[in-house]
Amino acid sequence: MLLEFLAAIVVGLAAAGVVMAINVVIRRRLPGWLVPAAAGISMIAFMVWMEYNWLPRTIASLPEGVEVVSVSRESSWYRPWTYFRPLSLRAVTLDTRRNRTHPAQPGQVMTSVVLLGRWMPPRQIPVVFDCDANRRADLHAAVELDADGYLSGADWRELPADDPALAIACRSVR
Repeated sequence: MLLEFLAAIVVGLAAAGVVMAINVVIRRRLPGWLVPAAAGISMIAFMVWMEYNWLPRTIASLPEGVEVVSVSRESSWYRPWTYFRPLSLRAVTLDTRRNRTHPAQPGQVMTSVVLLGRWMPPRQIPVVFDCDANRRADLHAAVELDADGYLSGADWRELPADDPALAIACRSVR
């Protein structure tokens, strides 16, 4: 966030410098308010560009095996341009590189859901998908894995059969 702020200041100074140079070349025919206006408009445009390009840049930097499950899009009153094109500030991904199955429960896949947010560190949540029963359980301290692969203490959540996370996690099982 600090680097983006510094980059916006540099963009504003560069835009102001370009307008000042043009003003010198045309022998000071531009109005005096144009230099700070160019700096301000360029800084706002740069920040808007950074917000809209955060998600594509983040997705492009994900390692192979990490797939996007869903993206939230939102609009807000203090960003009026988001009513024309909603902004994506969060995404849910599935790290299929960490898929594991238990020999006694071949229809269940343990993997990691990774929550991505703008200006937030990625957060990993270990989960188990039951591919046969279309359900999911988050793994937390109260959940225990029995020797025969059963999860005790898990809160299973039913998922629709067309759930994208379920489809991605169970791709190797089905």
